[in-house]
Amino acid sequence: MAERVTYVERAAPWGFFFLLAYIGAAIYFISITDGGFWDVILGLLQACVWPVYLIYYGLLALGVA
Repeated sequence: MAERVTYVERAAPWGFFFLLAYIGAAIYFISITDGGFWDVILGLLQACVWPVYLIYYGLLALGVA
């Protein structure tokens, strides 16, 4: 008889944190636009990749990039 294996996912709090970070980034990037349709779409796409902005400008501040 096969044994039953139970897997417990413990990363749920991090997923919630990243969801809140995405929502906050989306609000920020949309708020700095003039409200046009494509500007809002671009703001949502920028919110997906906001960590890249953070790392890039962090490296610029350190003089590495």
